Amino acid sequence: MTRFKGKTAIITGGGTGIGAAVARRIAADGGQVALIGRRPAPLQAVAEETGAAIFAADAADTSSMKSAVAGIVDRFGGIDILIANAGGHGVGPTVTMSDETWEQSVRLNLNTAFVSARETLPELIARKGNIVVLASIAGLFAGPDAAGYVTMKHACIGLAKSLARDYGRKGVRTNTVCPGWVTTAMADEQMAHLVTKFGLASIEEAYRMVTKDVPLGRPASAEDVSNAVCFLASAEASMINGAILTVDGGAGTVDLPTLAFVE
Repeated sequence: MTRFKGKTAIITGGGTGIGAAVARRIAADGGQVALIGRRPAPLQAVAEETGAAIFAADAADTSSMKSAVAGIVDRFGGIDILIANAGGHGVGPTVTMSDETWEQSVRLNLNTAFVSARETLPELIARKGNIVVLASIAGLFAGPDAAGYVTMKHACIGLAKSLARDYGRKGVRTNTVCPGWVTTAMADEQMAHLVTKFGLASIEEAYRMVTKDVPLGRPASAEDVSNAVCFLASAEASMINGAILTVDGGAGTVDLPTLAFVE
């Protein structure tokens, strides 16, 4: 496929998981990819696989992103797509959450999306580009003891809606993807916690546990999510702006109070 031929995409947090899967898909579909992240080694591995360019930067830091954007424009001539994928944890009970943990959650989940959007918008406006923000179904519902993460993912959806409202008239679409459980290294860490807590046999068993009430009965792969992201980033979605696309196997459709009636 060549649906991204002649397009340049920036992917924040592009070295692992969903970001890496999106990079592979866009490159396979003819696009030019610029990977942004703080750790060179994972970025290098994806770049070797996809031919992507690497720009070591902190997506939450204004000067760092300004420099990266300038380098990308100098190399590729412009920017057509921003995949605001960088994110991180913000878990723990509110009553014991430190200021540092809260501030880290703001920085990793929300500031990365805001700063990268702000710094790329002039180029996106010039080329009638688009933004896809990676949030989570935690941006729609509240998981236990995860106030930082839940709050920031809700805020990411608000940011995407504001961008869609404010810049749609300038030709820039903004949409949000909200995955459920995805089999990534970050999720594996959470599964490992369940393995220890419940004495499970494997991480795979933990994934089965957390998806047992999901209608499709399984977690998503990073490729499942990248398919949704790349659809929204493509011309096929040219009339979609301000949308929230869940990639959760139907988890959000489940009426929790009726689970007791399931045999």
